[in-house]
Amino acid sequence: MSSVPDRRYTPEEYLAFERVSETKHEYYAGQIYAMTGASLLHVRIVGNLMRILGNQLLNSGCVPLCNDLRVKTADGVYTYPDVLVVCDEPLLEDTRKDTLLNPQIVIEVLSPSTENYDRGNKFVHYQSIASLEEYILVAQDRPQVVQYTRQPDRKDWNSIWLNGLSESLSLKPLACNIPLSELYLQIVFPDDLPLLHPHDPLASEP
Repeated sequence: MSSVPDRRYTPEEYLAFERVSETKHEYYAGQIYAMTGASLLHVRIVGNLMRILGNQLLNSGCVPLCNDLRVKTADGVYTYPDVLVVCDEPLLEDTRKDTLLNPQIVIEVLSPSTENYDRGNKFVHYQSIASLEEYILVAQDRPQVVQYTRQPDRKDWNSIWLNGLSESLSLKPLACNIPLSELYLQIVFPDDLPLLHPHDPLASEP
Protein backbone atom coordinates (compact mmCIF):
# COMPACT_ATOMS: atom_id res chain seq x y z
CA MET A 1 0.00 0.00 0.00
CA SER A 2 1.16 3.55 -0.69
CA SER A 3 0.37 6.62 1.38
CA VAL A 4 -1.53 9.66 0.10
CA PRO A 5 0.05 13.14 0.70
CA ASP A 6 2.22 13.17 3.81
CA ARG A 7 0.17 14.74 6.58
CA ARG A 8 -1.86 13.45 9.50
CA TYR A 9 -5.59 13.02 9.04
CA THR A 10 -8.31 12.69 11.64
CA PRO A 11 -10.72 9.75 11.31
CA GLU A 12 -13.40 12.20 10.25
CA GLU A 13 -11.17 13.60 7.49
CA TYR A 14 -10.35 10.07 6.34
CA LEU A 15 -14.03 9.09 6.11
CA ALA A 16 -14.93 12.27 4.25
CA PHE A 17 -12.06 11.60 1.82
CA GLU A 18 -12.85 7.90 1.44
CA ARG A 19 -16.55 8.33 0.80
CA VAL A 20 -15.93 10.40 -2.33
CA SER A 21 -12.85 8.50 -3.53
CA GLU A 22 -13.02 6.29 -6.61
CA THR A 23 -10.49 3.90 -5.05
CA LYS A 24 -10.28 2.31 -1.61
CA HIS A 25 -7.92 3.38 1.15
CA GLU A 26 -7.11 2.10 4.62
CA TYR A 27 -6.42 4.32 7.63
CA TYR A 28 -3.82 3.83 10.35
CA ALA A 29 -2.28 6.23 12.88
CA GLY A 30 -3.38 9.36 11.04
CA GLN A 31 -2.19 8.16 7.62
CA ILE A 32 -4.26 7.14 4.59
CA TYR A 33 -2.97 4.26 2.46
CA ALA A 34 -4.15 3.50 -1.07
CA MET A 35 -4.99 -0.13 -1.72
CA THR A 36 -3.44 -1.76 -4.77
CA GLY A 37 -5.19 -4.04 -7.24
CA ALA A 38 -5.39 -7.79 -6.57
CA SER A 39 -3.84 -10.61 -8.59
CA LEU A 40 -5.92 -13.15 -10.49
CA LEU A 41 -5.05 -15.81 -7.90
CA HIS A 42 -6.12 -13.49 -5.10
CA VAL A 43 -9.47 -12.80 -6.76
CA ARG A 44 -10.08 -16.51 -7.45
CA ILE A 45 -9.42 -17.45 -3.84
CA VAL A 46 -11.74 -14.73 -2.54
CA GLY A 47 -14.41 -15.88 -5.00
CA ASN A 48 -14.03 -19.49 -3.86
CA LEU A 49 -14.32 -18.44 -0.22
CA MET A 50 -17.45 -16.38 -0.85
CA ARG A 51 -19.09 -19.25 -2.77
CA ILE A 52 -18.26 -21.88 -0.13
CA LEU A 53 -19.25 -19.71 2.82
CA GLY A 54 -22.39 -18.48 1.08
CA ASN A 55 -23.56 -22.05 0.47
CA GLN A 56 -22.67 -23.37 3.93
CA LEU A 57 -24.05 -20.41 5.85
CA LEU A 58 -27.34 -20.22 3.98
CA ASN A 59 -30.18 -19.76 6.51
CA SER A 60 -27.67 -19.87 9.40
CA GLY A 61 -28.07 -16.26 10.47
CA CYS A 62 -24.43 -15.60 9.55
CA VAL A 63 -23.52 -13.64 6.42
CA PRO A 64 -20.21 -13.67 4.50
CA LEU A 65 -19.16 -10.31 3.07
CA CYS A 66 -16.34 -9.38 0.71
CA ASN A 67 -13.88 -6.51 0.71
CA ASP A 68 -16.21 -3.72 -0.32
CA LEU A 69 -17.28 -3.27 3.32
CA ARG A 70 -15.00 -1.21 5.55
CA VAL A 71 -14.23 -2.41 9.10
CA LYS A 72 -13.11 -0.27 12.02
CA THR A 73 -11.06 -1.85 14.79
CA ALA A 74 -11.53 -0.79 18.41
CA ASP A 75 -8.11 0.87 18.34
CA GLY A 76 -9.06 3.13 15.45
CA VAL A 77 -7.79 1.41 12.29
CA TYR A 78 -10.01 1.36 9.19
CA THR A 79 -9.46 -1.57 6.86
CA TYR A 80 -11.10 -3.67 4.14
CA PRO A 81 -10.78 -7.40 4.97
CA ASP A 82 -10.81 -9.70 1.94
CA VAL A 83 -13.64 -11.74 3.46
CA LEU A 84 -15.48 -11.40 6.75
CA VAL A 85 -18.42 -13.05 8.47
CA VAL A 86 -20.93 -11.30 10.70
CA CYS A 87 -23.45 -13.32 12.71
CA ASP A 88 -24.93 -10.90 15.21
CA GLU A 89 -26.92 -7.82 14.30
CA PRO A 90 -24.41 -5.68 12.40
CA LEU A 91 -23.06 -2.78 14.45
CA LEU A 92 -22.27 0.18 12.22
CA GLU A 93 -20.26 3.26 13.06
CA ASP A 94 -22.72 5.88 11.89
CA THR A 95 -25.83 6.49 9.83
CA ARG A 96 -23.93 6.06 6.56
CA LYS A 97 -23.92 2.30 7.33
CA ASP A 98 -20.67 1.65 5.49
CA THR A 99 -18.34 0.80 8.40
CA LEU A 100 -18.78 -2.44 10.37
CA LEU A 101 -17.68 -2.74 13.99
CA ASN A 102 -18.45 -6.37 14.92
CA PRO A 103 -17.19 -9.07 12.53
CA GLN A 104 -16.95 -12.59 13.99
CA ILE A 105 -14.42 -13.89 11.46
CA VAL A 106 -11.89 -12.03 9.30
CA ILE A 107 -10.05 -13.70 6.41
CA GLU A 108 -7.12 -12.11 4.61
CA VAL A 109 -5.59 -13.53 1.42
CA LEU A 110 -1.86 -12.85 1.64
CA SER A 111 -0.06 -10.78 -0.99
CA PRO A 112 3.70 -10.14 -1.22
CA SER A 113 3.25 -6.45 -0.44
CA THR A 114 1.01 -6.96 2.62
CA GLU A 115 1.93 -10.36 4.07
CA ASN A 116 4.15 -9.12 6.90
CA TYR A 117 1.57 -6.52 7.93
CA ASP A 118 -1.28 -9.06 7.77
CA ARG A 119 0.68 -11.50 9.96
CA GLY A 120 1.87 -8.86 12.41
CA ASN A 121 0.53 -5.42 13.23
CA LYS A 122 -2.74 -5.86 11.36
CA PHE A 123 -3.53 -8.93 13.44
CA VAL A 124 -2.79 -6.91 16.58
CA HIS A 125 -5.33 -4.30 15.48
CA TYR A 126 -7.94 -6.94 14.67
CA GLN A 127 -7.51 -8.42 18.15
CA SER A 128 -8.96 -5.21 19.57
CA ILE A 129 -12.37 -6.13 18.07
CA ALA A 130 -14.25 -7.78 20.94
CA SER A 131 -16.55 -9.78 18.63
CA LEU A 132 -13.73 -11.33 16.61
CA GLU A 133 -13.42 -15.10 17.17
CA GLU A 134 -11.14 -16.20 14.33
CA TYR A 135 -8.55 -14.62 12.06
CA ILE A 136 -7.61 -16.60 8.95
CA LEU A 137 -4.60 -16.05 6.68
CA VAL A 138 -4.74 -17.71 3.26
CA ALA A 139 -1.60 -17.99 1.12
CA GLN A 140 -2.03 -17.52 -2.61
CA ASP A 141 1.33 -18.94 -3.74
CA ARG A 142 0.99 -22.29 -1.95
CA PRO A 143 -1.84 -24.38 -0.43
CA GLN A 144 -1.42 -23.09 3.11
CA VAL A 145 -3.78 -21.56 5.65
CA VAL A 146 -3.10 -20.25 9.16
CA GLN A 147 -6.06 -20.14 11.54
CA TYR A 148 -5.98 -18.06 14.72
CA THR A 149 -8.73 -18.75 17.27
CA ARG A 150 -9.46 -16.57 20.29
CA GLN A 151 -9.26 -18.53 23.53
CA PRO A 152 -11.83 -18.47 26.38
CA ASP A 153 -9.77 -15.97 28.38
CA ARG A 154 -10.39 -13.55 25.45
CA LYS A 155 -6.69 -12.58 25.52
CA ASP A 156 -4.77 -15.51 24.06
CA TRP A 157 -4.98 -16.90 20.52
CA ASN A 158 -4.28 -20.44 19.36
CA SER A 159 -2.80 -21.00 15.88
CA ILE A 160 -3.25 -23.97 13.55
CA TRP A 161 -1.27 -24.34 10.32
CA LEU A 162 -2.91 -26.24 7.47
CA ASN A 163 -0.55 -27.44 4.74
CA GLY A 164 -1.64 -29.15 1.54
CA LEU A 165 -4.83 -29.69 -0.44
CA SER A 166 -5.83 -32.70 1.69
CA GLU A 167 -6.40 -30.46 4.74
CA SER A 168 -9.66 -28.79 5.76
CA LEU A 169 -10.33 -25.49 7.52
CA SER A 170 -12.89 -25.91 10.29
CA LEU A 171 -14.60 -22.70 11.39
CA LYS A 172 -16.03 -23.91 14.68
CA PRO A 173 -18.04 -20.78 15.57
CA LEU A 174 -19.94 -21.31 12.29
CA ALA A 175 -20.04 -25.14 12.18
CA CYS A 176 -18.47 -24.67 8.76
CA ASN A 177 -15.84 -26.81 7.03
CA ILE A 178 -13.77 -25.68 4.02
CA PRO A 179 -11.59 -28.28 2.25
CA LEU A 180 -8.45 -26.61 0.95
CA SER A 181 -9.03 -28.45 -2.33
CA GLU A 182 -12.20 -26.34 -2.73
CA LEU A 183 -10.66 -23.16 -1.39
CA TYR A 184 -7.95 -23.47 -4.08
CA LEU A 185 -10.27 -24.80 -6.78
CA GLN A 186 -8.89 -24.26 -10.33
CA ILE A 187 -5.52 -23.16 -8.94
CA VAL A 188 -2.53 -25.33 -9.88
CA PHE A 189 0.61 -25.38 -7.73
CA PRO A 190 4.01 -26.90 -8.67
CA ASP A 191 4.40 -30.47 -7.41
CA ASP A 192 7.70 -29.71 -5.67
CA LEU A 193 6.54 -26.48 -3.99
CA PRO A 194 7.95 -26.37 -0.41
CA LEU A 195 5.57 -25.30 2.33
CA LEU A 196 6.62 -22.65 4.80
CA HIS A 197 7.42 -23.58 8.36
CA PRO A 198 4.97 -22.45 11.09
CA HIS A 199 6.56 -19.15 11.95
CA ASP A 200 4.94 -15.76 12.35
CA PRO A 201 7.43 -13.05 11.37
CA LEU A 202 7.27 -9.72 13.08
CA ALA A 203 5.79 -7.16 10.75
CA SER A 204 6.49 -3.59 9.91
CA GLU A 205 3.81 -0.95 9.79
CA PRO A 206 2.10 -0.40 6.42
